[in-house]
Amino acid sequence: MTIDGRIARGDRTRAAVLDRAVARATEDGLDGLSLGQLATDLGVSKSGLFAHWRSKEELQLATIEQAREQFLEHVVRPALQAPRGIRRLWALHDHRIRFYEDRHLPGGCFFAKVQFEFSVRPGLVRDRLTEHFATWSELVERLAREAVQSGELLNDTDTHQLAYELESFALSAVLLSRIKSPEPTYHYARRAAGDRLRTLATDPDLLPEG
Repeated sequence: MTIDGRIARGDRTRAAVLDRAVARATEDGLDGLSLGQLATDLGVSKSGLFAHWRSKEELQLATIEQAREQFLEHVVRPALQAPRGIRRLWALHDHRIRFYEDRHLPGGCFFAKVQFEFSVRPGLVRDRLTEHFATWSELVERLAREAVQSGELLNDTDTHQLAYELESFALSAVLLSRIKSPEPTYHYARRAAGDRLRTLATDPDLLPEG
């Protein structure tokens, strides 16, 4: 095998391990991760994984970045293809709910799980999670502001409050889908967001029917 081939194989192994780590963390948390378990899950050498991550914290930080990339791929980038304004804001919520609905991850939402896990534990992991949540919140608020600027949301819309409400709808759906029937739970999360946006929209017909 050539050097380039070994590098490509190593990159594929690393990505596969991190995908598995993200999935496991949605159920067991970041503290539940271990290189030994991941190696067993994927049928690879545990010793080989130490070349990628020399400590548990390095593995946890890499897992967070992999989860962020998955979220960008399935939620953020597709949503940003929608027309600027209220439809883009709606698309962000809709793609997020669809990501949970399609069970890309067994535990639902990676960030909801691990943010709760590390919320009162200072350190690099908590700092990284806080940074990503701030970036996400700013994105939602920015799309809301753009919808106001485009004239598709009322001028007096409180974009901070709206972003908070959309976040609440999505997180409630993640929690309730674990203890109640998922299908109606996600439907309610969509309908709640749609109803709220329609009360603020200058043209409610831009949004899909509930």
